[in-house]
Amino acid sequence: MSKFIFVTGGVTSSLGKGIIAASLAKLLQARGFSVTIQKFDPYLNVDPGTLNPYEHGECYVTDDGAETDLDLGHYERFLNSPTSQANNVTTGRIYQSVINRERAGDYLGKTVQVVPHITNEIKRRAKLLGQSNEFDIVITELGGTVGDIESLPYLEALRQLRWELGADNCLVIHLTLIPYLRAAKELKTKPTQHSVKELLKTGIQPDILVCRTEKPINMEIRRKLALFCNVKREAIIQSIDVDTIYDVPLKMLEEGLDKVVLNKLQLQPKKTLDLTRWNEFLYKFKNPKHSLKIGLVGFS
Repeated sequence: MSKFIFVTGGVTSSLGKGIIAASLAKLLQARGFSVTIQKFDPYLNVDPGTLNPYEHGECYVTDDGAETDLDLGHYERFLNSPTSQANNVTTGRIYQSVINRERAGDYLGKTVQVVPHITNEIKRRAKLLGQSNEFDIVITELGGTVGDIESLPYLEALRQLRWELGADNCLVIHLTLIPYLRAAKELKTKPTQHSVKELLKTGIQPDILVCRTEKPINMEIRRKLALFCNVKREAIIQSIDVDTIYDVPLKMLEEGLDKVVLNKLQLQPKKTLDLTRWNEFLYKFKNPKHSLKIGLVGFS
């Protein structure tokens, strides 16, 4: 049976849930596990193909021709493995599937509701990759921010999945923000506390907190977060700003994110961690020998 990891976000959007998910996947892959990542987007568009790239970012096209979220490009680059249409699900696609089944009479005249019909479809798609017997671990990034109305069906589906799968087979990572107030010269934990309380209102207790910050988090702040967010101290993970996204896996390794995850899921590493090729790539990325000039020509 595959193990399932869910990544949620709080306080603000664009904190980098996709990069954290990809970085964790890279570390688990380096320890010998077969890992895949999928993203659930809460917007009602059926796919990102019709979205304005200035608002949402570029559209990424997979090998099977699916128009998906740009995060799937990060997944492929970090894991060096292809993704497909199954790796990106939108609310629009969820509702489209449920409505098509209702029109076909599959629900035998029952009243179609968000719970259980929409949430059941979300759960079905969340478990789809895990049922293929190809992956030891499936990481699911839930787009949006906790507290958004459009995220509620996904969080309810996640609550149910945690109950169905069991505590040893499923964990939740909550990515949040620790803002630095320059005038007070302080890092503030209150936004994170409120974000976790918002998540608790949906019936979900996060297992791990990953805290985005521009200044290092000291032990006092970790203890405070652990106490008021009901999370173990070793599960408070610092994600400090870095020069490139390719530094993030190494920072997560320093923080021991992969060890906390494996301990929670009761998994033993299949091999000694080896990031030699990743370090070689990162060195070449930061120390290029040559530069290349590209000219773009277009028509108005």
